Amino acid sequence: MSEQTIYDKVGGEETIAKVVDYFYSELVLKDPSVSHFFEHTDMEKQRLHQTKFISFALGGPNQYSGSSMAKAHEGMNIQPEHFQAIAKHLHDALAHFGVSESDIDQALSKVAALKDDIIYK
Repeated sequence: MSEQTIYDKVGGEETIAKVVDYFYSELVLKDPSVSHFFEHTDMEKQRLHQTKFISFALGGPNQYSGSSMAKAHEGMNIQPEHFQAIAKHLHDALAHFGVSESDIDQALSKVAALKDDIIYK
């Protein structure tokens, strides 16, 4: 029997959608160090994309069909401290919904692997 994915452990896409809503509404959009990146963003579309992306990053089905990470972040000039703030908010959102630290660490390591496609673009 294969090991259960984090996606399955947390309750699949329905729970991840709740994590993403909390991530944006309670953390990211209230953080002045990163909220400005979303001033002209269709947040409904952003939430849907992020839910698909995080679902895939946590071992769920690959339903993400958005731009590549480099293309999606082009022209934003995201700095390492912005990346860290977003990663911390993702950590806190996952923890808020009861995801274990070891599973959060695993998820954040997948996000960290994308850092070079996101910062300084």
